[in-house]
Amino acid sequence: MSKLGKKPILIPKGVQVQIENNTITVKGPKGTLSRSFPEFVKINLEDNKIHVEQNETTIVRKSQRKILKTYQGTYWSLIRNMVQGVTSGFEKQLEILGVGYRAQMQGNKLSLQVGYTHPVVLEPPVNVTVETPAPNIIVVKGIDKQAVGQFAAQIRSWREVNVYSGKGIKYKDELIRHKEGKKK
Repeated sequence: MSKLGKKPILIPKGVQVQIENNTITVKGPKGTLSRSFPEFVKINLEDNKIHVEQNETTIVRKSQRKILKTYQGTYWSLIRNMVQGVTSGFEKQLEILGVGYRAQMQGNKLSLQVGYTHPVVLEPPVNVTVETPAPNIIVVKGIDKQAVGQFAAQIRSWREVNVYSGKGIKYKDELIRHKEGKKK
């Protein structure tokens, strides 16, 4: 059994969880998230605790037992992230390094000027908000951890940090190793 799967997921006050067929819906103060699960995993709700277990009836071969363990741990963490997202939410901060590189909001869209001849305009997905408290800082917030991380990675991919010059877009806590250029 998965080490994480052994632990129950505690449901905080103000959060409602509904399980129907293979779909779990989590409602909280920040919003609602829903996800469907395969039949390899059984999800039980007891006394404000969610238990994720392996569905032994789906095993056809002995070799599938190891696969079930991985599914159990994966879906346990996905459900925990859903509960955490509707209560406190997730946030990624990006930092823009370089002279003339900046970001600004144009309505709901993010406009990046990162060395191209034209500004790069990105529209955030549903349930994801973007803020620019300073021209060189971007804050991506939302209740879905996967959507927040994916959009932050999409922003970063437009100009990854150059290890020689140090220019580009990086995560706030990311450490960049600078390399020395050519010597004559």
